[in-house]
Amino acid sequence: MIGLALILAPGIAQAQPADPLAPTGRWTANTDGQAATPPMGWNSWNAFFTDMDEEKVLASAQKIVSSGLAAKGYRYINLDEGWWEKRREDGRMLVRTEKFPSARTDDGSTSFRPFTDRLHAMGLKAGLYSDLGRNTCAQAYMPDEPNLPRGNVREVGLYGHIDRDIGLYFGEWGFDYIKIDGCGLRAYGPDSALVKSGRYRELDPILDLRDVNKSDIPAVRDLFEQVKVALARHASDGDYLLSLCIWGSANVRSWGKDVGNISRTSDDIAPRWDALLTNFDTAATRALYAHPGSWNDPDMLFIGKGDFDENHLVEAQSHFALWAMLNAPLLIGTDLRKTPPLLMDVFGNDRLIAINQDKGGHQAVVADRQGDIQTLVKTLANGDKAVAILNRGSTPQDATLNAAQLKFRNDAPVRLVDLWKGTAVDFTGERSFRLAPHQTLVFRAKGARSLTDGMYLSELPGVVNPAVDGVVRPKPDPTIDPPIYAGWDGAQADRTPYGRGLQVAGRHFVNGIGILSNSRLEVKNQHYRRLTVSVGVDNSATDAKRPVTFVIYGDGRPLARSAALRRGDAAQDLAVNTSGVKLLELVARSEGTDNEALPVTWGDAAFRR
Repeated sequence: MIGLALILAPGIAQAQPADPLAPTGRWTANTDGQAATPPMGWNSWNAFFTDMDEEKVLASAQKIVSSGLAAKGYRYINLDEGWWEKRREDGRMLVRTEKFPSARTDDGSTSFRPFTDRLHAMGLKAGLYSDLGRNTCAQAYMPDEPNLPRGNVREVGLYGHIDRDIGLYFGEWGFDYIKIDGCGLRAYGPDSALVKSGRYRELDPILDLRDVNKSDIPAVRDLFEQVKVALARHASDGDYLLSLCIWGSANVRSWGKDVGNISRTSDDIAPRWDALLTNFDTAATRALYAHPGSWNDPDMLFIGKGDFDENHLVEAQSHFALWAMLNAPLLIGTDLRKTPPLLMDVFGNDRLIAINQDKGGHQAVVADRQGDIQTLVKTLANGDKAVAILNRGSTPQDATLNAAQLKFRNDAPVRLVDLWKGTAVDFTGERSFRLAPHQTLVFRAKGARSLTDGMYLSELPGVVNPAVDGVVRPKPDPTIDPPIYAGWDGAQADRTPYGRGLQVAGRHFVNGIGILSNSRLEVKNQHYRRLTVSVGVDNSATDAKRPVTFVIYGDGRPLARSAALRRGDAAQDLAVNTSGVKLLELVARSEGTDNEALPVTWGDAAFRR
């Protein structure tokens, strides 16, 4: 230890507001809209693609109600592509009335209001699909699909019409949810066959799925910000949900949480086990980027088809359990008119729904990965833990769960309640399990905490926001194929930004937060009286010369500052009084911008009573 924290006097000058590392004293992740818990409901796409109609949608809505799923929280009934006729010459969007007859009006202007009124009368919410560009994904990639926009004006996306369209959809038509794709921002460039054919107007691409740094990240974010402003204007009661669907591109990992309610982390899911694992992986290490009001979205549930149909119940249960642990939206994507009881029981599992909808808002953190066995642990609002043990492989596997992975004492009993069966088992220290191929065991756990007087911040990702994560040159995650998802070197719980164990000089930290230098973490205090932490430059840093200074702020005021620390220096212990403090900000500052060379560790960061 280099020394005790330097306690700062109130008069010490603070950084200028233009400095992104300067404390703001406020939580900057999104809290607008209706997403205090992840949304639940149904979406038409996986069941019908564009071949949907009013009868199919209302039949699914009725099944949601009559089956009891609505009473369990499934309330959004979302129309995906296929609902539109065209954009009229004056700019108004028209509904395809042969598919949605209730939308007919005497003057031909069409209106979804009778449809949304009917859903609202059933106690449900209504969702709609659009694209951030002029044209859509199906127009670009599925030209043989039915129900594509017709006429001379086939530009049905939001581009150039954001305020008017949002006013129509939410103000006039009464929708509550909008999913916004981004194909219109990437598929209609000058070299596109669609444009060369003369059927579609050129729009210079500002999204690039192959190279994140070829995306115009500020421009993409600005368009979504315009949508958010329009929603605040036209859904003034705040009853809306904004879904960002750009598949993890444009570094949306870092800013989507500040703009929308859910943000896709991956390409579209497919009804295959390997596709599930890819989509799961894009969200599993990003717990610090999800909070009440802004959730990671590895795409909709594909339970009901392919590897997740009634003949693959193990895989269907794993799909549901993993999405519940990730705090992912639970959006059913099957034809509920034909869904067998076994799968309806999966959707209706009260214990797992409770895990997904837990008010604590903490996404599960990856606690361990040994070959095909992966363990995730989630802190619940009452202090219990949810734990999932996943067998990613195609052969049976043995797995061991130990109390330390739950941050429980190894010498005290732990009780596990199986969330599929409802049965309970007890163990002390560790317990072994045999998992079938693709099986996920999932439990609710009670035990004696190893930290008796508080909670580690890495257990509470829902109250930790990497407002500035130090990433200057976003890179795709090399562990995920295809390399769409720009998520490498972001902030992580109990790991460095590159997925290694935390270590400063010779000191290992099982608990902590790893992040790059020139970063600022916002942390909501939950009535704790102290924050303790050991700070330093992580051993994995490739830069041994530049020093990093760590500062802790409370409600915008400096509370403690470290010495200037370099790689190889011992971790410095900091402790601050947080009584009455609502928001803490943890800043790691260095000279220069090569932050990727300077991962830092907030070791054993913990709130104490």
